[in-house]
Amino acid sequence: MTNPLLSPADLPAYADFRPEHVSPALDELLRDAEAALERAVAADGPTDFDALSALLDVPLERFSRAWGLVGHLNAVANTPELREAYNANLGRVTEFHTRLGADERLYARYKAIANGPGAAQLSPARRQALAHALRDFVLSGAELQGEAKTRFAAIQERMAELGQAFSEHVLDATDGFSLLVPTARLAGVPADVQQQTAEAAGADHPGQHKLTLHMPVYLPVMQYADDRALREELYRAYVTRASEFGPAERDNGPVMDELLRLRAEEAALLGHPDYATLSLVPKMAETPAQVRQFLSDLARRARPHAERDLAELRAFAAEHLALADLQPWDLSYVSEKLKEARYAFSEQAVKQYFTEPKVMEGLFHIVETLFEVSIRQEPAPVWHEGVRFYRIERRNAAGGDAAPQLVGRFYLDPYARNGKRPGAWMDGERGRWARPDGRGDAGTVQTPVAHLVCNFGAPVGDKPATLSHDDVITLFHEFGHGLHHLLTQVDELAVAGISGVEWDAVELPSQFMENFCWEWEVVSRLTAHVDTGEPLPRELFDKMLAAKNFQSGLQTLRQIEFALFDMRIHTEADAPGRIQAVMDEVRREVAVMPPPAFNRFQHSFSHIFAGGYSAGYYSYKWAEVLSADAYAAFEEQGVFNPEVGRRFRREILEAGGARPAMASFKAFRGREPNIDALLRHQGMA
Repeated sequence: MTNPLLSPADLPAYADFRPEHVSPALDELLRDAEAALERAVAADGPTDFDALSALLDVPLERFSRAWGLVGHLNAVANTPELREAYNANLGRVTEFHTRLGADERLYARYKAIANGPGAAQLSPARRQALAHALRDFVLSGAELQGEAKTRFAAIQERMAELGQAFSEHVLDATDGFSLLVPTARLAGVPADVQQQTAEAAGADHPGQHKLTLHMPVYLPVMQYADDRALREELYRAYVTRASEFGPAERDNGPVMDELLRLRAEEAALLGHPDYATLSLVPKMAETPAQVRQFLSDLARRARPHAERDLAELRAFAAEHLALADLQPWDLSYVSEKLKEARYAFSEQAVKQYFTEPKVMEGLFHIVETLFEVSIRQEPAPVWHEGVRFYRIERRNAAGGDAAPQLVGRFYLDPYARNGKRPGAWMDGERGRWARPDGRGDAGTVQTPVAHLVCNFGAPVGDKPATLSHDDVITLFHEFGHGLHHLLTQVDELAVAGISGVEWDAVELPSQFMENFCWEWEVVSRLTAHVDTGEPLPRELFDKMLAAKNFQSGLQTLRQIEFALFDMRIHTEADAPGRIQAVMDEVRREVAVMPPPAFNRFQHSFSHIFAGGYSAGYYSYKWAEVLSADAYAAFEEQGVFNPEVGRRFRREILEAGGARPAMASFKAFRGREPNIDALLRHQGMA
């Protein structure tokens, strides 16, 4: 039986994949990687960068791609069998990566190369990759000895298990909830959502609707359902996912406590006072105090706007909706009613214009115009019938008959479904690399491939899917991450695309792309009414624009609340065991309307407990400063100015992690970033 995880084919054969392929493939891949490691550190092993890369990086990249593929499928097509196979192999994969990163023999080999006579002749990208490798050896425990090294390795393995458990608990708690309600209880809910939930209930439940906690159902019910008790029931189910209020086997409380203890222990082993300090070593921010000062300053500026936002909501709820005691499950509903009253439009009316095919066409037009590429769909094996595959090519700038140059390719998986992790994300199936074995798909160069994953509502009946404006912003955001990964021109794998970019700068391209969703010249190309095909009227867009910063104060404080909570639990020694207390303290400090005592948001806060943002959630706001200031260059010189687009592509997207993020920003903008653009964009200047 051919194992698709071992196939040398250009793209994975997703249709041929079975969970039973995982263990045999990893047996072979780990064996090859182990053998390559031993040859690399042998007395007669390679002593220069190229030879070491050819010997070691090729099998390591093959191993990482195969395991990444298993992890990807575990996130988008989860089954009990695949989950079992993934978890059965997670320990040995983690153990190998931990041992590799802490191997003092390999560390010595890298140090010898860095200090050798050939180092000065390395390209800037390779010098950066080498510097990162030396730093990462230290962060991976290569300088630890004896019991400390053994304990460090055990910590890595256990933290990988806990992160996976956290993610599984959230997925199972989300998929595990459903509620059947009669049509009468969905008064106010949009017709397309009612049709979708009626179909989900099935023929066995006529007149009933199946409600879930997946975003395409949960959000419109919270926004539009007149039934307050229904909103409260769904809200309570959503904010108590994976907590002590559900099945004990899904409670993430003990998982979080143990993770925090292990992270603190890891930091201590590496000589840092707390995990946040350790986390910031490879980031732009220098100290936890600097981050907290940044968040406090932003909170101070946003608070008056948030207080005004809440006062307006309370007054409107009391006067127009007979809700004298505004509760958290009322916020989305009242906000939508207030927005409709103030700006004379509803999100649901807007949604009818953003048909998915038209949005994709408009998004591609922007990217093609600004960044001088072309995008076209092509066939490829996929993991679900709703997934599509595209290629990006650079147009022949010189004209003539020369063929376009392949830049990268990506899969788009747009719709929510059971067995698929909530949220939206981009990850790389493979990165750009001038392969030392010469087996690239474009000469010697391996071009990048990305996964773009969202959780939008699927088409209903014979009509195309429609996206809310927030959905459109999410799509543009993830596509920005994709462009960062796909348009890179760096040929060194470790610093190509988003690899090697400081974690608090990776959101720059994604948040930058969001700005286009507020430009009439752009939005007019994204819309075609689902029934009439008519574009969004300018009058309606002007109302949307007027409402752009509606509740921006509340939204900013909400993000600061999450970021401050994240930073505190990773700096305070007594945080394990009092996570809820820290959350309550942060809310008293930051929130203008604290949620109810039963709210367990942190139990599904996958970003920091299972998604790589631990002691790094602040980076969303940090990078917003960068992205707002970067977009201001387009505002100043023209949104579709080809020279500005070319400069952004070259200095930000193509440069990847081959130089510090601040150097890339300054190369594009000509100066360091300024917070004023962010405050202006959010109506808080």
